[in-house]
Amino acid sequence: MPRPRNSLYLLRLARPTRLIVFILAMLCAVRYGTAQNTPLISGGVGFFSTTNAGSTSYLPIIEPLLSAPIGNHFLVESRAALLETFAPNGPGDPGYNHSHFIGLTYLQGDYIASPHATVVIGSFLTPFGTYNERLSPIWIGNFQDGPLISGLGVMSTGTGLGGMLRGSAISRHNYSIDYTAYYSTRSANVQFSSERSSGGRASLFLPNSGLEVGLSYGRSLQGIQENFYGTHVWWEPKDTAFRLRSEFARGHHAQGYWVEADYRTQAFGGLDSWIGRFEPLFRIQQTFRRDTAASDSVPLVNTQRADFGLDYNLPHNTRILTSYARQFSSTGNTNVWETGIVYRFLFPAWKGK
Repeated sequence: MPRPRNSLYLLRLARPTRLIVFILAMLCAVRYGTAQNTPLISGGVGFFSTTNAGSTSYLPIIEPLLSAPIGNHFLVESRAALLETFAPNGPGDPGYNHSHFIGLTYLQGDYIASPHATVVIGSFLTPFGTYNERLSPIWIGNFQDGPLISGLGVMSTGTGLGGMLRGSAISRHNYSIDYTAYYSTRSANVQFSSERSSGGRASLFLPNSGLEVGLSYGRSLQGIQENFYGTHVWWEPKDTAFRLRSEFARGHHAQGYWVEADYRTQAFGGLDSWIGRFEPLFRIQQTFRRDTAASDSVPLVNTQRADFGLDYNLPHNTRILTSYARQFSSTGNTNVWETGIVYRFLFPAWKGK
């Protein structure tokens, strides 16, 4: 599938009318709150294709996001996904299999208690590592598919249903420390399924050097209880268009890492020149099995993969994504070709004062 793997299992099959009625009702509820706090509707529209070992699939997708402030301390956030998938039926059948998904990725209410603490209640993205929360939206990620270890630490659904406390513990001119702690209950609801789990993340950010280092911990509290550990390093030097991102995650059955770098040159007229809009990418990743239990989405054998990409940043928030990957494992080596186009939109729900 030409989508980040964790995004697909976040989606729930639902009737389109339920989602539309729900969003309209929420917009009407906040419209009669504080008038100047106009809700914003943003998100992305994309069309992707992936050729894996000679088999090509297609994926048109819309990911709308709603951010609706209510007064000075409350905020409602939600992201949905509407997609169609077209995949080959299999050997001997030249046709394509078609399916569609419509569902909410998450729905949460935020209460800004103080400059150092925000209380979150509802269905939220599990805050383990960085990919799940920061890079999974189609208009943000550089590659169409997520890292091989993106399922580690976020349990089976990638979301939690319960409460979360997050904020900035310390904020100084030269450094800041952020924290996140959560508890999720078990839910078998079709739209908001989750596992009973808990965990958190702490990050140190050095603004002068553009360096962020963080640690993550998660624990599954149902069935076979497991601990997950993770660390991430992001480096974005000031006054440059170079970015280096990396993560390591370890679970009871598997572990692995990924390192990704991208760069845009400013030497030929700046980032908005036709040369400056090119963005070469590279990602290296490896996974290692600790046993053969299939309790996570990590490959069942040790796997190495190198991704080479070239994105082009068109005007008006449109990007063309292209990449080639070579994956190595004992079950066979494969080539993965991916292309796509993404448009990001942003507009107010209505005209504010």
